[in-house]
Amino acid sequence: MNLSNAVKYAGAATLGKPVLYYQKQQNLKRIEALAQKNDPHLSPPLKANARMSQLLSEQYLKGRFTEGVRKVAWHSSGAPIEILQTLDFFLYTPDNHAAMCGARKLGAQYCEIAENKGYSRDICSYARTDIGSFLSGKTPVGRLPKPDLIVVSNNICQTILHWYQAMGVYYNAPVFVIDTPFLYGDAKAHDVAFVKQQMEELIPVAEKISGKRFSRKKFHEICRRGKLCSDLWCEVLYRAKHKPAPLSGFDAFILMGPVVALRGEVSSIDFYHEVLKEIDERIDKGIGVVKNEKYRILWDNLPIWYRISWFSKQLAALGISVAISNYTYQWAEPAQYFDLVRPMEGAAKTYLHSILNRSAGYKLHHMEQMVEDFSLDGVLFHSDRSCKPYSLGQMDQSRAMLDNLGLPCVTIESDHNDERVFSEGQISTRLQAFAEMLG
Repeated sequence: MNLSNAVKYAGAATLGKPVLYYQKQQNLKRIEALAQKNDPHLSPPLKANARMSQLLSEQYLKGRFTEGVRKVAWHSSGAPIEILQTLDFFLYTPDNHAAMCGARKLGAQYCEIAENKGYSRDICSYARTDIGSFLSGKTPVGRLPKPDLIVVSNNICQTILHWYQAMGVYYNAPVFVIDTPFLYGDAKAHDVAFVKQQMEELIPVAEKISGKRFSRKKFHEICRRGKLCSDLWCEVLYRAKHKPAPLSGFDAFILMGPVVALRGEVSSIDFYHEVLKEIDERIDKGIGVVKNEKYRILWDNLPIWYRISWFSKQLAALGISVAISNYTYQWAEPAQYFDLVRPMEGAAKTYLHSILNRSAGYKLHHMEQMVEDFSLDGVLFHSDRSCKPYSLGQMDQSRAMLDNLGLPCVTIESDHNDERVFSEGQISTRLQAFAEMLG
């Protein structure tokens, strides 16, 4: 063990907390200042945003000093982290890091670095952001932990395999791939068995790297906590069924961080209990995110991270509340497949049923159900330039929404992390026209 880093790691966990607590208090003061300004269209942000920032910052702070102290696993957002948690790996999620860089308006800068090294501008901007980050050594979190193991599942897209393999080459780290068959309908028994077998094969590989023995009892407990965390996240999203919606899809984009990167941790469970308490207080007081909520819509696809605030203000001024996004459901709805009697099989089912691992027809059916559940008046389709799997079928889905439900739809073209393709004037015009359609 690296004694120097062990001391720093312990210090990050103890001495760093007061600093992060101070930052949290400063964030709360900013939220209170926004409340004093009394925006005519938007209620103040949820105070839980400050706690969420503190939670993830603690993880990134520890990550600076893990080398020689804990083994590090980089994993995709759709990978079975429960196995890695059982073996006490320190977890790092490149997807989450890329989203954070996008939210801080660093995505385009890092994308350009990757492009200058020969990576095509046509590949996912999450991938280009992360690749540009590790090639340049630049990151808003100070320093990223080097991976001892990289685990990736293709239940999100095919690009992620090549992205993670590129990271494996750069860091000379082994890459373990879990192949999830694409689903047309629900998973068949042989699909589940195939994924379960791969998860079982991951265990001895991860044991050898971690130097620890896999405990089925501990794995069962982590799966229990993971399911509880996902169920609580589902409850958070369901609260938007209330009128006016006490939280928006934009809030959910921000608050989803812990369920993606720290699912199964006690701190994440406690956090979502806090979120539910704050939201329920808003419901009791009749507070909606949009003060004059006229219309409720669904946001399809990834957020546009660098313009979340802009969209929130633009839509609120038009009386439009983004009540829900199907993107945030990827870490909520599949949790129903977790089987706490047979946790390995349940985990295999859960990771198979990601929305991006299912057909365009399923996605349409899912959106139609959300329209009913959340009493929606329209759908905003984000045609994402560099997330082709999520954007696939949107034209047909938009047409079906209109034909089947008589629901107004609008399509905006942009990119989730690369602001170089964002056209404010064009999108603003489309939002204005969409509001007229809703009226």
